[in-house]
Amino acid sequence: MDYTLIADKFISEQLNKNINFIDNVIKLVDDGATIPFMARYRKEMTGGMDEVEIGDVCDCYEHFKTLEKRKVTILKSIDDKLTPELESQIKSCKDLTQLEDIYLPYKPKRQTRAEKARAKGLEPLAGNIMKQTNGGVESIVSGFINDGVLNAQEAIDGAKDIIAEWISENEISRNKIRILFKGAFISSKLIKGKEEEGEKYSDYFDFSEALKNCPSHRILALRRGETEGILRLSLEVDKDRALEYLDRIFIKANNERADIVKDAIEDSYKRLLSSSIETEYMGSSKEYADANAIDVFANNLRQLLLAPPLGNKRVLAIDPGFRSGCKVVCLDEMGALLHNENIYPHPPQNEYKQALSKIANMVATYKIEAIAIGNGTAGRETEHFVQNIHFDRKVQVFVVSEAGASIYSASPIAREEFPDKDITVRGAVSIGRRLMDPLAELVKIDAKSIGVGQYQHDVDQTKLKKSLDKTVESCVNKVGVNLNNASPYILSYISGLGSTLANNIIEYRKENGVFVSRKELKNVKRMGEKAFEQCAGFLRIPDAENPLDNSAVHPESYYVVEKIAKDMGVSVGDMIANEKLCDTIEIARYIDDKVGKMTIEDIIAELKKPGRDPRSTVKVFSFDENVHTINDLNEGMVLPAIITNVTNFGAFADIGVKQDGLIHISQMADKYISNPSEIVTLNQQLLVKVIEVDVQRKRISLSMKNLNI
Repeated sequence: MDYTLIADKFISEQLNKNINFIDNVIKLVDDGATIPFMARYRKEMTGGMDEVEIGDVCDCYEHFKTLEKRKVTILKSIDDKLTPELESQIKSCKDLTQLEDIYLPYKPKRQTRAEKARAKGLEPLAGNIMKQTNGGVESIVSGFINDGVLNAQEAIDGAKDIIAEWISENEISRNKIRILFKGAFISSKLIKGKEEEGEKYSDYFDFSEALKNCPSHRILALRRGETEGILRLSLEVDKDRALEYLDRIFIKANNERADIVKDAIEDSYKRLLSSSIETEYMGSSKEYADANAIDVFANNLRQLLLAPPLGNKRVLAIDPGFRSGCKVVCLDEMGALLHNENIYPHPPQNEYKQALSKIANMVATYKIEAIAIGNGTAGRETEHFVQNIHFDRKVQVFVVSEAGASIYSASPIAREEFPDKDITVRGAVSIGRRLMDPLAELVKIDAKSIGVGQYQHDVDQTKLKKSLDKTVESCVNKVGVNLNNASPYILSYISGLGSTLANNIIEYRKENGVFVSRKELKNVKRMGEKAFEQCAGFLRIPDAENPLDNSAVHPESYYVVEKIAKDMGVSVGDMIANEKLCDTIEIARYIDDKVGKMTIEDIIAELKKPGRDPRSTVKVFSFDENVHTINDLNEGMVLPAIITNVTNFGAFADIGVKQDGLIHISQMADKYISNPSEIVTLNQQLLVKVIEVDVQRKRISLSMKNLNI
């Protein structure tokens, strides 16, 4: 059977999706198509799947390839023992765990107790005992005593070792014990002498919970405690029930040989089987926890990257500080640095008037339209200081998250952008640019450093990077970028480009000036037809001669728009943003072998609002003027807050003090919710109630319930 057809059927069964659409996705993937491209420009081929669904198909395809590759390795490994039945069983297997169970009896082994017994020639004895026929054991044991086996007991013990290994490698017995482990309890105990060192894990010093009920964040916390040498973890199941299961499978008589098998069963479970399945379940629970944590991180990252931009405004950005002062930069509409200096409005210098005068002069001189203030140390004090300044124009004041700004400041990217500026200036520039366009600035920072994850250092780093890269790629292509001012860092995430082509575009711009059309992209070094096809629809050229070059309409579909315009007796430009005219388009007239109904509907939607930014508009946010430190908080206070991080157990909110407060999932709604993301999103502005303040431990508990407002 054709390899692709096998893959199609496998994925179709796993995801319950139309096999023809899956086949198309696989062919597109193998041809180099990206997920954003397929979701946006190949809807007829994918059946209108969104990015998540296409991503699931791609992940399933990767799993299929891993499974098939493993089958090839296993078949080669057991070639000399391969029977037609075994070969068929391996080739038809659709589950990696089941495949490993099939392979286990044939897998090359280290010097186990069973292997040593086999070397002494005791396997026939084990097979004879396993049959459990009537008759004494002594009569069959005597023939196995030799120089390597000194007496009957040694022969029986060796046979039991072999039987124990058979039982532990038996597919039926493993599946039975797996069923039992589905109800296992995960337990943790403190390692003696680690009380003080592991104080933060005190909740888990003597802990037990059903594994199936243990949330992902708790599993990761327990695993971290184990890794740090504080906790000892184990899975607990009913041993007697396990042995009962195994007895039912392997005990076939009531005699001396059956008693030996029964002893082997107990040894197998205690020494081999239980630890093997426990390791398997510990691994799968970690994979589950990793997947959940990675999903949380990716979801938060998506919301952060798609945060509302201020747009092309002149911005004054301040990186606040006390002793070292506040670093101030002025940026033009494109984010270029115009000016930088320090001010010292706070203790110990207290140069309040001088700082006030400097800020007012900079706002006037550089025609500043908005001020961005970092939310770190002295952020609240600086915000209060700025809001008391009377400017010669209307100036909006925003508080901006500094998360990851210090990472950017010391990065090669920042040094390349500002080789003659120190890290404090670079940090202030990053704060200002984040307000203007969060997406364009944050793509320069390693996503793990942005601080919106949950146990991100404990999860599988390869899977985390893959997920975060996919998220960044999705966001960048969802928004699209201006081809004539985009940085190489954001261009590298555009479908089909990568870092080499992104840098080639920058070099082309330097040598030839701005792009005047999408067609000109084909002149860029190493820009082939496939790369052009993948990237062109996501790149925008404002003021291009062809207005479609500043839209999400793909060049391959320009002919459709031109035909529609000709039929209507208008120019393409006349159709742009003309909703009334676009509503009269007869979709069926323009369906052909290249474009279908869904593509034409997308084209019409884009013509109505060309190049529309999917992000919302940024809003000014203000904290309570009477709250600056944790000591200002009292239980029952209702305060404005902004969500800074969302986890599986709740959300963290900034209420204007140095410590974020926790809104536990139980305090988010009067109804049951399974995930905080059902209720809140990153950067959401809302009101919260203070329900508990622990000044000593610097912990603040908040609630969204019963606000009475």
